Amino acid sequence: MRQTHWDDMRIFLHVARAESLTGAGKSLRIDPATVGRRIARLEAALSAQLFVKSPQGYALTEAGQRLLENGEKVEAAMRGALADSRAPADSMTGSIRIGAPDGCANYLLPQVCAAICLENPGLEVQIVALPRVFNLSKREADMAIAVSRPAAGRLTVKRLADYRLHVAASESYLAEAPAIRSKADLRQHPVIGYIPDMIFDKELDYLAETGVARPSFASNSVAVQLNWVQAGAGVAIVHDFALPFVRGVSRILTDEISLTRSFYLIRHADDRRVERLNRFAVALGKRLQAEVQRLASLA
Repeated sequence: MRQTHWDDMRIFLHVARAESLTGAGKSLRIDPATVGRRIARLEAALSAQLFVKSPQGYALTEAGQRLLENGEKVEAAMRGALADSRAPADSMTGSIRIGAPDGCANYLLPQVCAAICLENPGLEVQIVALPRVFNLSKREADMAIAVSRPAAGRLTVKRLADYRLHVAASESYLAEAPAIRSKADLRQHPVIGYIPDMIFDKELDYLAETGVARPSFASNSVAVQLNWVQAGAGVAIVHDFALPFVRGVSRILTDEISLTRSFYLIRHADDRRVERLNRFAVALGKRLQAEVQRLASLA
């Protein structure tokens, strides 16, 4: 077997995650032709075909999948070693990207991550708010927050915090609309919620709790839904931790409708060796739980 260079492995990992030479070249800032030559060199060194080209892109062969698993372990070890060698013993440095659903990303993570960074001046945090599950195998983020446990994958999962949701409406809407004394009364009111065919996790399917078949106003964004509530468009099931960020919105039917959900921190299994990610995960868990409780007390 010919000598294999780590730089070729690094290019291989980018192609595997982007599923294209062009996508890998863009993230690496080299032209796709060079990417292709380096993959060919790696395949020759290993005497194995790593990709199969299809109309959908570059798909991993069995040999490629095995190499991906081993390559990610090496990548995580190298990243951890480099970060730990640069960081003082009592601080975190470097960049950490965290993915989260937009409710958490908008109303919890900014102040939580700001506090962690204040204690660690060399730390940079990127928050990616997307209404879908993150693919940690493709390194879209260093870690992700989700509202349910993943069913598969080489991942570690930790429960971070529980949170509550209640029906809410603006005070101006409640002053003019028919009275809402029970869950049955909600059928007379426009309900705000998620776009039904864009609900990416069953834990976000709140509509059944209202007894309403389809929302009158729908968005895949929690922030948009909450803005609709504040504008007096109707009623919605809202996170308790988000209510302190809007004025003139109150919870209703609290004895009849009350939901509890959880946030989970998801990480790639190979990252357990990266000490700064371990320390960040601990700090994130403690501060997120405290912030959920603080904001819920203000709702």
